[in-house]
Amino acid sequence: MGPQLALFLSVLGGALDGDLLSWSIGGTPSLAQGGLTGVLGNGLIGSHNKYEGDASPTRPDLYEAGNNYKTVVSQFQELINRSPGGQVTLDSLTAFRSDRFDTQIKNNPNFFNGPFSGILVQPAAYTFIYRFMANHSAEHPEGLLDYATIQSWFGIDGTSGNYKAAQGAERIPTNWYRRALEYPYEVDYFLVDVLNAAKLHPKFLNVGGNLGKTNSFAGVDVTDLTGGLFNSADLLKGNNLGCFVYQLSAQAKPDILLGALNKLTDAIGSIIGPLGCPQFRAIDTKQLQQFPGYSQKPVYG
Repeated sequence: MGPQLALFLSVLGGALDGDLLSWSIGGTPSLAQGGLTGVLGNGLIGSHNKYEGDASPTRPDLYEAGNNYKTVVSQFQELINRSPGGQVTLDSLTAFRSDRFDTQIKNNPNFFNGPFSGILVQPAAYTFIYRFMANHSAEHPEGLLDYATIQSWFGIDGTSGNYKAAQGAERIPTNWYRRALEYPYEVDYFLVDVLNAAKLHPKFLNVGGNLGKTNSFAGVDVTDLTGGLFNSADLLKGNNLGCFVYQLSAQAKPDILLGALNKLTDAIGSIIGPLGCPQFRAIDTKQLQQFPGYSQKPVYG
């Protein structure tokens, strides 16, 4: 992972779901684990709609299953079904993401595709699987993600059609090599992946959700949401999508209030500075309050 992307993600996690300097990849840490300030952060499990969102590849939606962290074997099987020939690719992951998006609209009355958690974090959950988990070698410098490799990462035993999840047994595969240090996955590469997926499936950019019952998805007008600064028709043009999602990431309420979030502001500024973004001041939270999937855990305002 490139240093700019790594800085943004780590600072965002600490600022929104931790004690500004650190955060838990599980739930709220104990006093021994997190110290006096660490216990005030909800961690990754408690970051719904801020850092964690719906339509994850192998985890359930929070309001559908009651948890957002246990591996769902049937979803892993669907991923493999979308990836024939023994290999998982970026294309197969994008197709699988489209399936998950549609399935959650169909099955989850509280499905919500947030302006940050859905538009930027959701694609990361899929593209990062290939970009970081693939095995890199001289023969395959771009990375090769076979079934055995991805099973190890996700703690899945067995063979296709007979998979079982060993919860908590995820591990780095044996004889595995990361992507070359000379070619780090950086913010600009990630945005290209996000844009390419959205061009194939424009629905990925639909901010909104179900209205308390299945198959009731309603979208939000991005123009109204951002006070006229952005509009849906132009999100795929130039740097607009990057400006939209990265500036919205700073609008979420942090778990701990310790004054100005200078580190987060600086990290975001280092990303959006070169993009020449218009200044975004505030999100219109009224546009999101109609969605149960948002209103149960509102993150803005």
